[in-house]
Amino acid sequence: MTNELLSRLAKWSTEDKKSDFKSTLSLIAVDKYSKLYQSLKEKYKDMVKVWPEVTDPEKFVYEDVAIATYLLVLWEEERSQKQLEEKQSFVDLGCGNGLLVHILSNEGHPGRGIDVRRRRIWDMYGSRTILEESAITPSDNSLFPHTDWIIGNHSDELTPWLPVIAARSSYSCRFFVLPCCFFSFFGKFNRKSSKKTQYREYLDFVLEVGDRCGFLVEEDCLRIPSTKRVCLIGKSRSYSPEEEAQADARRTRYISSHAGDSTTSDTAPGTCHHDEGRIDGDVTSDCSNRSPQTHHGNWIAGFRPRDKVEPIRNCVSLPRDFIDKVVLQVAQLLLGSGAGEKVRVSIDGAEHLWNRGGSLPIREVAEVLDKETLQRLKNECGGLQTLFRNNHQVFQVMNAMVSIRDWSQESQTATERRKRESKRKLSADALKRRLCWFHLNHPDGCPRATNHCPYAHGAEELRPSAVPKKHRL
Repeated sequence: MTNELLSRLAKWSTEDKKSDFKSTLSLIAVDKYSKLYQSLKEKYKDMVKVWPEVTDPEKFVYEDVAIATYLLVLWEEERSQKQLEEKQSFVDLGCGNGLLVHILSNEGHPGRGIDVRRRRIWDMYGSRTILEESAITPSDNSLFPHTDWIIGNHSDELTPWLPVIAARSSYSCRFFVLPCCFFSFFGKFNRKSSKKTQYREYLDFVLEVGDRCGFLVEEDCLRIPSTKRVCLIGKSRSYSPEEEAQADARRTRYISSHAGDSTTSDTAPGTCHHDEGRIDGDVTSDCSNRSPQTHHGNWIAGFRPRDKVEPIRNCVSLPRDFIDKVVLQVAQLLLGSGAGEKVRVSIDGAEHLWNRGGSLPIREVAEVLDKETLQRLKNECGGLQTLFRNNHQVFQVMNAMVSIRDWSQESQTATERRKRESKRKLSADALKRRLCWFHLNHPDGCPRATNHCPYAHGAEELRPSAVPKKHRL
């Protein structure tokens, strides 16, 4: 508060910094958008109640409703400008749960979605919603010459390829891309400028790709519940149809020039927090009648698509003895840090002193652990923070600081009271399934009395698990 907050508030209040992004909904009529959004939100609100996926239904349903609304208004204005009668067709590459495809199809636009992995919710859509469990790599087999629009909604490793696919599909093909995770043509995107945020720099890269592919690229901000809400749109070309051969030669040279830009990693594409795995392998496209002006075969040799089966990367697949060793090492570090503050706890009517240790920045904890341990944790997507989250019985993380969780000082917020009340309703059989970490490892034992701790204080209290244990390596 003293060293950071006041000085930053003073700085922020006097700054006159222009935004790096366009104003929200700058390319379409806001009044049309607002009216249509309310209509579609009411029309598809029941999807929240029946959402079968593990993802947050309210976020994903209303975000896809908002994206669909934007596209529908954009396409309506395009039909008016070009005096078109038929509604635009589309292909959504990496369609995920398929809701965007479902909404656009229901609103009269012919199209389909393609994803590497089928979702449970696909079975809930009608026959009008065309979703294909297949895969895509950047190649001549991934072109759509009879499609008006190529959509990439958080399309991850395919994001920079969307303008290329649209440009090579046909001269009239357009694209809409909503970038999320940072990928170059050949792997993870590497930053080159410290003067921009990583997000702004990546948007500029995808915008440059569209420009080099011959599009006049426009940028807009969507009204969605996400921090990554800038979309890039390529509606028209900067060259004539007769110049297609020269334009495609420039595309090929530009892609080749980025061959050394990316770093390869043991982490496969698809580990992004936004959604489950999307794109991989090869897909049958409608390229049988594509223009003979360009023949590229497979466009690159080093493209690494995501796996069809998403690997588990939340530290739970690590060996139990390895996790226990790291947890104990960090706990001992916290107990020995600072003054090792002791607090008074009341157990069965008697007061005891209990060492709750100090608090350390996660960065400092990482510096103490050896490189091999950190790498094993990092390979499980999340590293130390994921380990702390999975061991919330032992640790508490706030503002990038980790400390020993003091169960004798539980906060009394309404949310936590509701959680405790719901736990009280659980059957007694759900308790005492695991040994209490504090009882086993803390020098002062557990800060809670045996009858108040949901974990077993000793093997004699341990109940047999009703669920068979998974085999751990």
